[in-house]
Amino acid sequence: MTTPYVHQDDIELSATVVGRDLLLLITGGVRHIGATSTAYIAGDRIEVLTSAVPHHKEHTLTETIAMRVAGATRRTVTVVMGIHYDNLSKEGIMEVVKIVEDKVNLYLLQQI
Repeated sequence: MTTPYVHQDDIELSATVVGRDLLLLITGGVRHIGATSTAYIAGDRIEVLTSAVPHHKEHTLTETIAMRVAGATRRTVTVVMGIHYDNLSKEGIMEVVKIVEDKVNLYLLQQI
């Protein structure tokens, strides 16, 4: 079910290779920078550093996405995200999360 505000095509994931590293930019609605997370390989672990703008919630997604993509690609990955829709319901938020997860899944499948 699509809310009147959230459209799958409005949320975009773009990837930029930066040397050996990877930058993912995920935006939608009123585009902005709400949070960034950088995940990197530290021996047999993946570490992550996150910075979030106050009153933004994107960090709840950027951390897990950065860690997941770093683990799958074995590269340092920075995820920058800013998605905003006015007056979004709980269901609308869940729809945004699903769209973002689907786009990350598709990106990873294309890297195989």
